[in-house]
Order: sequence, then structure tokens, then C-alpha cells
Amino acid sequence: MAVLHTTLGPRRAEELGLVLPHEHLLVDFRPPDAQPVDAVRADAVVVRMAPLLREAGEAGVTALVECTPHGLGRRADVLAAVSRAAGVPVVVATGVYREPWVPGWVHAASDAEVEAFLVGELTEGVDGTGVVAGFIKVSAGDDGLTPVEERVLRAAARAAVRTGALVGSHTVDGRVVLAQLDVVVEEGLSPDRFLSIHTQLITDAGLRQAVVDRGAWIEYDHVGQGDDGAALDLVLDSLAAGHGRQLLVSHDAGWFDPAEPGGGSQRPFTTLPTAFLPALAAAGAGEEALAQLTRHNPFAAFAR
Repeated sequence: MAVLHTTLGPRRAEELGLVLPHEHLLVDFRPPDAQPVDAVRADAVVVRMAPLLREAGEAGVTALVECTPHGLGRRADVLAAVSRAAGVPVVVATGVYREPWVPGWVHAASDAEVEAFLVGELTEGVDGTGVVAGFIKVSAGDDGLTPVEERVLRAAARAAVRTGALVGSHTVDGRVVLAQLDVVVEEGLSPDRFLSIHTQLITDAGLRQAVVDRGAWIEYDHVGQGDDGAALDLVLDSLAAGHGRQLLVSHDAGWFDPAEPGGGSQRPFTTLPTAFLPALAAAGAGEEALAQLTRHNPFAAFAR
């Protein structure tokens, strides 16, 4: 039976409703060697982020996918503390971000060691917290995969084959996404276990269609970031093009930034359930389509 692995334990499909597939609670964009060991105090993050997560729960969000991988200050213990305080399940990522955020240990490790590390976080738990990672997050620059990024991607694909996990990739160029798909398929991963994150940034509709045609998931994760009218049109166009069973929608919101005083400023996780979905309905999206986008698709993508 497929389950969504979260900070509050595994969740079955019937236990979940609306799932936000791309958000952040804590991110540190300083290079790994510039992230102080004591950069994050769990209580400070809980004070700022638990109310936002609780507000999302009150708006109908039943789980949130936290997309911060290694290299960006991921702290599973902090994510679990925020989740417990808010009473909302959070999916924790394993994986490694792109250069220059690739940690030194990844450069020094063998391919087999990187793969084993990812499998361990997906099956045994993360950093002694008892929380099992829910999916693998990777990334690549817009000019193509660097050698270490390709090594990470291949290790991620092999780990996904072994565990059933989704591989989600942060990229903004469709040509890079297609190249990544070539790599993961070479490693035996089915394209429907690969997610193109930030697909709204692929401005060439033909490239977006090519990603869909390959069988991968696409994600528009810019709700609440500015022009939601344009975001609405993009989702409606994708539904009309037949992408409904491969499309995810989210905010890419949050987050506590330990490099900023007091953690910086945060964006809420409520625009999608309180404003964007009603606007989709008013524009003609039916209940079945809305359930597909917000409930069935996120579970199908991230559960294993």
C-alpha cells in the first residue's frame, strides 16, 4: 500500500486532502562552508513558522512537502518540531542541491556512497530523528549538468529505483530537464517518477509539452508570488492541453532564513486554498479537476 512519509508518520491517501507539493520552512542559501553550525535555533524557527503552517492547516492543507535538500541548511529535527507544533504533516526531502551548494562530502564520496546515503534517509530515517525522507530533491544549472550534478542525479535515480521515491529537480530550462530525463532513464527510472520543478519558468510551451510527453510530472509553484492571473491562465491552458494528470501546483512559499535578522520575512501557505482554487473554479475548472490537482496528483507523485 502506498503511503506518504511525513514528520507525523505515514499517511494513506484516504487520510489526506489538499497537499501542497512545493514549499519551504527553513532555507539557508549561504554556501555550505559559510553556514555556521549554530545558525539555527529550533525554537526561533518554530515561533515564526508554526503559526504559518497551522494557518495552512486551518485553510484545508492536510500535508506540506518541504523541498529543502542538503546544501541549503536542511534540518529535519527543526522541520519535525515545526510540524508537531502546528499539527500538520510535513514531507522531508533528501537529495543534494546544485553547485555551488554541493557539500564537500559529496565531492569526496564515491557514487555508491552517495546512493547508499540517499537510500538510508529514505528507508531508515534522517539525522537520528526517526523521520523518513519522502522524496529526493536535486538541481542543475541552466547551462547543463556539471559532472558532480550528474553524479548526484545518477545516484538519485538509482536510489529512487530501489525505494520507489520521486526525484524532483529544480531547473528553469526545459532543455536541462530533458537531459536529466535522459540520465535517469539510463539508470532505470521510469519518467513518471521524475518531477520538473518550477516548470512555469520554461517559457517555451513546446519544451513544456516535451516534458509532459516524456511522461514526467510538471509543477507550477508560483501561486501567490505576484501575477496570479498569469498563473491561473497557465494552469487553465495546461488543463486544456491534457496535462491534468501530470500537473502539480504550489506556492514555493515560506521560509525562515537564518542569514536574515529574525529569520527574514515569510510568505503564507494559504493563497492557493483560499484564493487561487476558487478562482480556478470560477474560471470553469470542475470539482474533479481541482481534486486531481490538489489531492490525487500530489499523493500519486510523492507517495511510495
